[in-house]
Amino acid sequence: MPIHYPNGKPYQGGVQTTRQAATTYGGRGMTLEEELNDSNAYYLQAGLAVVHKKPTPIQIVKVDYPQRSQAVIREAYFKTPSTTDYNGVYQGYYLDFDAKETKNKQSFPLKNFHPHQVAHFKACLAQDGICFALIRFVTLKRLFVYPASALLEYWRAAQDDGRKSIPLTEIEANGFEIHPALQPLIPYLGAVDQLIEKRSHQHG
Repeated sequence: MPIHYPNGKPYQGGVQTTRQAATTYGGRGMTLEEELNDSNAYYLQAGLAVVHKKPTPIQIVKVDYPQRSQAVIREAYFKTPSTTDYNGVYQGYYLDFDAKETKNKQSFPLKNFHPHQVAHFKACLAQDGICFALIRFVTLKRLFVYPASALLEYWRAAQDDGRKSIPLTEIEANGFEIHPALQPLIPYLGAVDQLIEKRSHQHG
C-alpha cells in the first residue's frame, strides 16, 4: 500500500524522518524513537511517569472493500502533525517534548523544527507546562534536554534575520546532558528534575 508524505513523495518504509535514522549510540543500533519508547515503557512500569509518543496522523485516500467485513487501505498520506511527538505527566507536571537528531558537530539547525511545533511549545509554556527538546548530536554521541523557552528565543531571533542554528556551546550551557544507561536507555527524567528546579528558582 503506497503511503505518501504531505508533499506527495512516497513513504519508503522504515524511516519517516532523518531524526529517526538508526544510530549505534550506546552500541545498541536502535533509533532515538525506539530508545525513547523503551525508556517511557520503563518509566510507566516503574510508576515514575506516564509519557507516550503521539501517533503520526494519516490521511486515508483510497479504500477497497473486497468483502463486507473487510476494508483494505490502498493509499494514504502522512499528515503534518500539529504538535510535538511526546507528552505526558510527571509528578503533577505536564511534559511536552520532541526528539531531534543532527550530524552537525558545532550547532543544532533550527530548520529541524516546524513553525507549528514552536507554536505548540509556546502555547504549552503559557499553561506552565514543562517543555523541551531532546537533542542528539549523532557524530559526537551526545544527548541533551534543552528548554523550549531557550529554543523559542533562538527561533524568534532567526525570524529577525538572526542565526539559523543553536550553538553547541549554548546547549551545553543552558541544557542538561543525558548519559545512556541500561534502565532506562535514556534517563531523561533526571534532566526534567533539573528543569523544574531551575524554573522554580526563576519563578521564586
